[in-house]
Amino acid sequence: MKHPVYAVSRLMAWFGGAVLVLLALLSVTSIAGRALSGLGLGPVPGDFELVEAGAALVVFCFLPWAHLRRGHAAVDLLWNAYPAPLQRGLAVLADLLMLLLWLLLTWRMGVAMLDYRANKEVTFILQFPVWWGYAASMVPATLGCVVYAWRLLETLGLAKAPQGHSSAELVH
Repeated sequence: MKHPVYAVSRLMAWFGGAVLVLLALLSVTSIAGRALSGLGLGPVPGDFELVEAGAALVVFCFLPWAHLRRGHAAVDLLWNAYPAPLQRGLAVLADLLMLLLWLLLTWRMGVAMLDYRANKEVTFILQFPVWWGYAASMVPATLGCVVYAWRLLETLGLAKAPQGHSSAELVH
């Protein structure tokens, strides 16, 4: 895969998958520790805090690849009955709205990160700064803005998908 937008997006998805596996292992370890508390074991301290920050990171890593591949859930009961120009217009509108929503979400997350940093708020158990979780998610969120913009350019016909990835597919 030679195209940088596709390569980075796919790499982010793989990274998100690795983080998700680590979160699952953390949860299993913590649950097993709780279940075996009679044997002197216990839960992993701060497991909920780590899962919370990690889950946000995972979502921001997965969504750009899903959008680039048009992997979001779609209700296309009447889609094939629409004329091609309407299908194209709706696809452009959907990609534009997704880009605007992603930009808004990234901007507001950045504002929240700066607020948490300025307030020096920390998590309850582990006492790590809350803004760290936001900062970790800002990297894939910012890269996601580029991916969502690229997808819009492809839908508009102003950019070309790499070989093996069809930009001609409107929904399917």
